[in-house]
Amino acid sequence: MTEAYPLYWPEGRPRTPSWRRQPSRFSTGFGAAVNLVIAELKLLGAKSAVVSTNVALRRDGLPLASAKRVDDAGVAVYFLYKNRQTCFACDRWNKVEDNIYAIAKTINAMRGIERWGTGDMVNAAFAGFTALPAPEDWRAALDNPRSLAEAAATYRRKMREHHPDAGGTHAAASALNAAIEQARERF
Repeated sequence: MTEAYPLYWPEGRPRTPSWRRQPSRFSTGFGAAVNLVIAELKLLGAKSAVVSTNVALRRDGLPLASAKRVDDAGVAVYFLYKNRQTCFACDRWNKVEDNIYAIAKTINAMRGIERWGTGDMVNAAFAGFTALPAPEDWRAALDNPRSLAEAAATYRRKMREHHPDAGGTHAAASALNAAIEQARERF
């Protein structure tokens, strides 16, 4: 599992206006919600999960102790499902962990559809969650790194240039996220 910071919201997906976001009835923490979404993705058979939020994380994947509550609690979870780039995104709730938990519960419901014998409905449902395709050559996208550390440094540098909030495009940021995920799998 990879974390992508800052949030990379899927292109063309509408956002919930901030004044419509509300508290949820979920009772979960950030780490528990991330673990649940990753477990649900594994049970679904998904690969290469990337959880994108505006929460700066420590190396162990938990939020920094000094981190303040973010204004934009949106979450986008990118993954490969049946060799198709897929993304679930949620920004309905006013806490990041609640949006992650909502995505985990949605994936659990989709798995239920598959378990109960109507798997063709799952494929139809996933059609609406298609994400942008991964880059053809991840090495070229990361300037032909010789190590994971080199790939990560190039990724951070390029993401500062190509992130939509910095004047870049969603497609370029998505390609970089897919490239670093492939680099992590190969190094």
